[in-house]
This record gives sequence, structure tokens and C-alpha cells, in this order.
Amino acid sequence: MQIHLLSVNILTANRERKEGMFQTIIGAISSFMYSKLLVILLIGAGVYFTIRTRFPQVRLFKNACGSVMEKPEDKGAISSFQALMVSTASRVGTGNIVGVSSAICIGGFGSVFWMWVIALLGASSSFVESTLAQLYKIKGKDSFIGGPAYYMRKGLKQPWMGALFAVLITITFGFAFNSVQSNTLCAAFEGAFGFDHAVVGGIITALTLTIIFGGVQRIAKVSSIIVPIMALGYIALALIIVLLNIKELPGVLALIVGHAFGWEQALGGGVGMALMQGIKRGLFSNEAGMGSAPNVAATAHVSHPVKQGLIQTLGVFTDTLIICTCTAFIILFSGAPLDGSTNGVQLTQHALTNEIGPLGAIFVAVALFFFAFSSILGNYYYGEANVRYLTHRKWVLNIYRILVGGMVMFGAVATLDLAWSLADVTMGLMALCNLIAISLLGKYAFRLLEDYRAQKAPVSKTPFHQEPPERGRKRHRVLVITNLFRTFAAGTAG
Repeated sequence: MQIHLLSVNILTANRERKEGMFQTIIGAISSFMYSKLLVILLIGAGVYFTIRTRFPQVRLFKNACGSVMEKPEDKGAISSFQALMVSTASRVGTGNIVGVSSAICIGGFGSVFWMWVIALLGASSSFVESTLAQLYKIKGKDSFIGGPAYYMRKGLKQPWMGALFAVLITITFGFAFNSVQSNTLCAAFEGAFGFDHAVVGGIITALTLTIIFGGVQRIAKVSSIIVPIMALGYIALALIIVLLNIKELPGVLALIVGHAFGWEQALGGGVGMALMQGIKRGLFSNEAGMGSAPNVAATAHVSHPVKQGLIQTLGVFTDTLIICTCTAFIILFSGAPLDGSTNGVQLTQHALTNEIGPLGAIFVAVALFFFAFSSILGNYYYGEANVRYLTHRKWVLNIYRILVGGMVMFGAVATLDLAWSLADVTMGLMALCNLIAISLLGKYAFRLLEDYRAQKAPVSKTPFHQEPPERGRKRHRVLVITNLFRTFAAGTAG
């Protein structure tokens, strides 16, 4: 008996040691990718695209806002607004509450400033990838489909790269991230109401399956309702807190900017920490350049591909410049401790409790429900779009939907440290594939932007779908790129 117990103990110890080694290896890979490689590449891409496109996220902001409400020609098609809501649903998640509070605790006030900067730069990467998604989209059974896998196959002529990306994003968003969203949501409800994880997880799983089995149209309709409600409610509360502390606003803004550049922080290494935390929070919250948002950007029916590219920059701004900033102001105005004694969702709950009383913790739990649930729907669709890339078999898609529901339930009751680490690695590899693709194909997005600007000029009254008159070499380029878009956007499966 003793020998048997000794053998069991040895086997258990060996298994734990192997798991620990695997966790260490995955952690080291993740740390390298997110502290150096991806940060450098994403910032570099953002700066390059911003300069090359001449700041469309700022110069054409009014055009982006005007294009949001453009109605599709086909009844029942996915509108620009619906596509924006689905992508925003994925972007705006628990990270907007949990991640921002962690960034402030680690990097201080200055991290908020660098979060703003990276959102402005990253918006150009989002513009390029979403414009390319429109260019290379194809006609599906119920709607247009497209994304990085499609422009890797059709634009780069690298179907293996598209297949790799499709597998990575399906695992990362469809399974791993949805488990994490579910886990965070259940933890918030347990803290606020004492609800059991399994009960909350069961409800979320049932709601998820009900919606995703309705296809992209149902996801778009639900997202177009949930996202505005959750965003406006959270923004309204943040504005109330700002107004209640309006006299302190100049001081808080001065601290944010001062800690981002201050000599005292520089000598103590605080500037570097603020810079890294702000960059990481901005990049990985708004997903600009990561290759996720283009999957839904491709579904929209628009009169010009650049319009959807511009619209998706609004999603970046909504996520980082508005929602993340709301969380930052709630924390900074509250006087909540930033010494690490409380962190994550508990810090935000503590901050709101200081401002509005016991209802603060309840409000955070409710906000997290909407944030997390909308993210689950958006994440699911990213996976669905790429399952459709890999196969057109209906039964495979149905199995995927069931597995997503299973992972939502699993995330509600399990600890997810290893799953989170693996998801970081797969998302990093996914982002690398996308950055390579949009860097090589970016020239087509630039030409489409030239075409859009030419048509918006006062001398040009020609709509996009018509052939412009040939007036010199510039008009010839416009004609070429117009025909290029018409070839792909018409739905050729190529």
C-alpha cells in the first residue's frame, strides 16, 4: 500500500513539474512577444500607416461619422452601423475595466496619456486592415465574409498563411478569450451579489447559444442594441463623476501629462513603466492591427471600401479614448488606493463605492455583464468567419457553436491561468501574420484612399460605382483601382 502511494505521489510530482515547466516556457514566450516584439511592430505599423495615409483618422473624422448611418442597398444586409457595433462589442470588454485599473496601478497616471497616443496611431492600422477586408471580401450565403485570411489568400496568394491565421484566431477568440470573459463576469457577480459561478455561467451559456445559432444577422442586431446601451450608460456615469469633481479635473490632467514626461518619474524609471503599460493597454484593448476587427468589417455593405476603414477607426476611439478613459477618471477622481492593495475589478468597484456608495460595486458587476457578454458575441463571430474560411460544411459550424458554448461554461467554473497564457501566445502569432500581410498589401489601401479623396473633391461628382472619366494618369489610376474593387466586392469567390 505504501509503495502504491509512493508511486502515485511520484507521478503527481512529475506531472506538476512538467506543467510548471510548460507554464514557464509559455510565460517566457508571451513575455518576449508582448514586452518587445509585438509592441515594436504594432507601434511601427501605426506610425508608418499614419504618415503614409496622412492622418485619415483625424482629417476624415467627420466623413467617418457621416458614413456610420449609411443604409445598405440590399434589404437585410449588414449595415455599417451594425458592423461597427459587432467590432466594438469585441473591443470593449472586461479589459476596459480590469486592464485599465491594472495599468494605472503598475504604470501610474502617465500610462493614461500613452494609452491615448497609441489609440491615435493605432487607428490608422485599423483603417488599413479594414479597408483591405472590404477589398478582398467575398459573397457568402447570408452576407459578405472576409478578413485577414481572405486577403492573405487572395492578395498575397498565400492560402497556407490564411489557413494558419484562421486556426489561430478561432482558438484565441472563439475559445480562450471567451472563457476568460466568462470567468471575469462570474467573479464580478460573485463579489457583488454572492451568485454561484455555475449558475451565472449556465445563464450566460444559454444566452450565448441562443444568439449565435441565429447567425451573423442576429449577432449584429443584438450587438447594435447592447453596445450603445452599455457604452452610453458607462460614459454617463463617468461624466457625472467628472462633473462632481470638476474642480479637480485640471489637476488630474496635469498629473497624467506630468507623469508621462516628468523628470522625477524619469529618474525613478516611472516614465518607462507608464509608457509600456499605456502602450500595451491601448494596443491590446482596441486590437488595432491585430487582425480581429477586419473579420466583421468585411460583412458591411458600403458604397466604398474606405468608408468602412474610416468607420472602424471610430471603434478604436470608442474603446480607448472614451471607455478606457472613463475607467481611468473614475479611479483617479475617487482617491482609491493605488499601492497594489486592491487591483483589477476590485479597484474599480472600490473607486465607484467611494463616489456613489454601495451601488458602485453593483454597477461595475452590471457593466461587466454587458461588456463581457458583448465581447463573447463579437469574439464568437471572429471565429465563425474563419471557420467558414476553412470549410463550408454546416455541421462543422454547428459543432463550433456548441464548443463555444462549452468553453463559456468551462470558463465560468475553472481557473484559467494556463489558458490565458496560451491565448496570449496564439494572439501574438495571429497579430504577426496580420502585420506582415497589411504591410505588404497596404499599397492597395493607399490607392483606395486616393480614389475616395478624389471623389470627395469638389471637382469630382462621380459616384464610386461608376467609371470616372479618364483625365490624365491620376484618373487612370482611379479607374484601375475602381475596377479592382468592383471585381472583388461583387462577390467573386476567387
